[in-house]
Amino acid sequence: MGLGSAAAIAACAGKKSDNGNDIGEPPVGQMTYRTNPKNNDKVSVLGYGMMRLPQLPDSEEFDQDMINQQTDYALEHGVNYFDTSPVYCRGLSERCTGIALSRHKRKEYLVATKLSNFGDASREGSMQMYQNSFKELQVEYIDYYLLHAIGGSMEEFNKRYVDNGMMDFLMQEREAGRIRNLGFSFHGQKEVFDEVLAMTDQYHWDFVQIELNYLDWNYANEINSFNVDASYLYAELEKRHIPAVIMEPLLGGRLVKDLPQYAINELKQRDPQKSIASWAFRYAGTPEGVLTVLSGMTFMEHLKDNLLSYCPLEPLTEEEQRFLDTEIAQQMMEMGTIPCNNCQYCMPCPYGIDIPGIFVHYNKWLVEKTLPKDKGDENYRKNRRNYLISLDRAIPKDRQPDHCIMCNHCIEVKTCPQKIRIPQELKKIADLMEQLKRDE
Repeated sequence: MGLGSAAAIAACAGKKSDNGNDIGEPPVGQMTYRTNPKNNDKVSVLGYGMMRLPQLPDSEEFDQDMINQQTDYALEHGVNYFDTSPVYCRGLSERCTGIALSRHKRKEYLVATKLSNFGDASREGSMQMYQNSFKELQVEYIDYYLLHAIGGSMEEFNKRYVDNGMMDFLMQEREAGRIRNLGFSFHGQKEVFDEVLAMTDQYHWDFVQIELNYLDWNYANEINSFNVDASYLYAELEKRHIPAVIMEPLLGGRLVKDLPQYAINELKQRDPQKSIASWAFRYAGTPEGVLTVLSGMTFMEHLKDNLLSYCPLEPLTEEEQRFLDTEIAQQMMEMGTIPCNNCQYCMPCPYGIDIPGIFVHYNKWLVEKTLPKDKGDENYRKNRRNYLISLDRAIPKDRQPDHCIMCNHCIEVKTCPQKIRIPQELKKIADLMEQLKRDE
């Protein structure tokens, strides 16, 4: 998958964190590590998610030099877990990751990738994807191998992994040492999670990757009835002593961009030197059963800021955790934003619609309470004009929501981890646009 419409590589010099402070240099030799109880792997609490790689300016081409530079910097500062997939970055993430990591000794890093056989679940197609991962990553074994995004249904799980014989094959590969740890990543229904987790006696899951952050801890199911609260997922893994790998600690940036201003002010007041993002990373890294927390760090300043959060990790106090769980999470629940993480799973749209870009723009206006809805508001005319102008600047006209034809490709062919009803949400925004234009 590619980056969002606004994502482009920028110079790192002089960058500041999200609270406006100079990021500074994180210390070397201070990374916090967790020991995998299954095999005694020493794993950095910060894991590098290779899903949002830097691109060259004004280009769709990935910036391999910058990827190499950031990988080197991460390794130098203790990061040793790198997570990728055959479908990330338009199918190029594994290759870019392999180029960057192969310049280092194999013992210096742990690599994770996935059987992302959404489009072709045949044995032949799945085997080809599996074997190609070794070629692209330039490795002889994979440290952490995942069944990618299970949770839709048991019928889908069986089709992708059981009926085609891939589970038997992957277990044999683990026995042979070509896979060191076998697990799955989860997005979806509680019943599927429970049933697949119950297969531990059969498949001996070594780890499980779940979405965990202070909004999803208690509110994932309330946001979308298809999702499961992280508190439940984590507790079930703890019962079985299965390490948790954490994804979406920032919810695709929403726990920075979508925070209400009062919450930002409160966090800055509590610790002016820490970034807003650092609170979410500390939250995700605090539970002792968490092996590593993945972050898709497009820019060097993201990497540096996250290193500062984990070099070393300062676990949240009970009071800090309670504040994030209740006051901030509850406030965010009341805003009604579209739960888009900008993961790009819905892209590309066959009609060119910039789906995540549209949702990010809409949420920004909603969070800032400037979305023009009430004609009785004294600022309605100004906000109406500014909203339409900013939309044109952020999203080209031919990629805006009014060009959606409701073909459902984004939900029937693609997989939205948040189970957003994408066509309906696009129509809602398109209707708002039409209403605002009529009010001129």
